[in-house]
Amino acid sequence: MDSKIDKKRFKRVSRRELIKLTPVIALGAFAIPKLQAPLLKAGLGFSDWASSLMFRGGHLAPTFAASAVTPFEKFPINDYDVDDPEVDLEHWSLSIGGAVQKAGNYSLAQVQMLPKYTQNTRHVCVEGWDVIGNFSGARLSDFLKTIGADVTSRFITVECADGYYESLDMATALHPQTLLCYEMYGQPLTREHGAPLRLTIPTKVGYKQAKYLTELKITNVLEKVGYWEDQGYSHYYGL
Repeated sequence: MDSKIDKKRFKRVSRRELIKLTPVIALGAFAIPKLQAPLLKAGLGFSDWASSLMFRGGHLAPTFAASAVTPFEKFPINDYDVDDPEVDLEHWSLSIGGAVQKAGNYSLAQVQMLPKYTQNTRHVCVEGWDVIGNFSGARLSDFLKTIGADVTSRFITVECADGYYESLDMATALHPQTLLCYEMYGQPLTREHGAPLRLTIPTKVGYKQAKYLTELKITNVLEKVGYWEDQGYSHYYGL
C-alpha cells in the first residue's frame, strides 16, 4: 500500500517538476545555435495561426474624428529603399493575374470608377510609431469582385515599383476597411506616400500596406511571403 502511494506521489512531483523545468529546457534549446532559427520560425508560425483564428471579417478597426487626424506634414514618409521609384504616372497600370476571370492591366481611372470610401484610421509602424491618417480609395473587395477573383483562394500577392513585395490572406483582403488607396487628406497620393496606388489596411501593421502597386495576383501558393516576412517578420501581424 505504501509503495503505491509513493509511486503516485512520485508521479505528481515528477509532473510538477517537469512543468517547472519546461521554460528552462526551452531556454536551453535556444542556446543551441542550430535550434534557434527553427524554434523562432515555429513560434512565429504558431503566433500567426492563433492571430488568424481571432480575426473577424466584420469587426472594424477604430475610426477617428477629423480633429484627431495627424497633420499631413507630420505623417512620416517610410519606405524600405527609396522615397520615389519614379513611377511613370501617366502610363501606369495595375497588372492582374492568377485565379481571376478578367486578368489584364487596369488603369487608375478604372479603379476610381468603383465606389469611393474615406476613413480616418490609425497607421501603426513596426518601428514603434503610429499616426492617424485620412485615406480614400476603393475597397479591395469591390475590385476583386470586378475582376472576377476567386475569393476562395487563400492569398493575394503584391508587387511594387520599388521592388517591394507583400502578400495578404484573403480574409484581410475582403475586409471592408482594406482599400486600394489613391488619395490622402483629400488629395491624390504624393510620390513619397506611394503614388499612384497603395494599400491601406488598418487591421494590419504598416509593412503590410505596400506602396507603388504594380501587380496583384490571386493564388493558393506563396512562392515568397513578403519582403520583411522573408527576413523573419510575422506574416499575419494583425492589430
